[in-house]
Amino acid sequence: MRRTTTLLRQLLLALGAAATVVFTAQQVRPAFFSKTSVAQRVLAVPRVTGDSGVFRLPWLHAPADLAMRTPEFERDRLAFTRDLLATGNLTPTRATRIADAAVRQAYRDRIPPALVLGVMLVENDEFKPSARSKVGAVGLMQIMPRIWRPTLGKKFGTNLKEDTVNVRYGVFILRVFHDETARALTPKEGYRKALLAYNGCVTGKNTRGCHRYPEVVKRRVVQGARNSCAGRTFDQCVVEPLWLRKRVDRLALRGAD
Repeated sequence: MRRTTTLLRQLLLALGAAATVVFTAQQVRPAFFSKTSVAQRVLAVPRVTGDSGVFRLPWLHAPADLAMRTPEFERDRLAFTRDLLATGNLTPTRATRIADAAVRQAYRDRIPPALVLGVMLVENDEFKPSARSKVGAVGLMQIMPRIWRPTLGKKFGTNLKEDTVNVRYGVFILRVFHDETARALTPKEGYRKALLAYNGCVTGKNTRGCHRYPEVVKRRVVQGARNSCAGRTFDQCVVEPLWLRKRVDRLALRGAD
């Protein structure tokens, strides 16, 4: 718990520093601010360091439009593309398209990109856009049309066989299920609960062996997201950032009150 408190304190310090930089830039608006090289330096997210290895995660503590203007966004998108190409099941063009959709939506919903990749590798490692499970789940991230299309169709589109649409659904659903986990859960418990819900294994009786789903996703992240995690452990790459995102959101809500 002491380690977690330290991480949260470091994150809040980083948030304060980032807010100061952005506020100053908005107020002063120097003549050279529009130049790309200067803007990138101003928008660069301060490092969050510590035992966790959580660092330079602009999606974690910056608005999506700013986060996607940082060098880290481009690195994450390229890393995701490389991990997809390493499977040998995608052309460069399609890998780039999927990676762009996945990382953009991960930044918007503030979900670790490596987690998105891990779920995708478990659900559809051959990347067949028309893949359909026995229960009717469709596409790259195996979305249930009858459950999610009525809710998300206007937001993301209705063709779940289209890569971009399917990935956007999947990332959004991961965020929804993690948001619904109880506050008292530890980072690992929160991760596990959210992944079980994504898999439809809420009671543990829906599918034989479904309770192992979080561990299967973890294994695929460790094996297949080497570029996306860039040397970080699974906890550092997925579990801790996921937990911190939820804590930052709650603090922001308290501040708004």
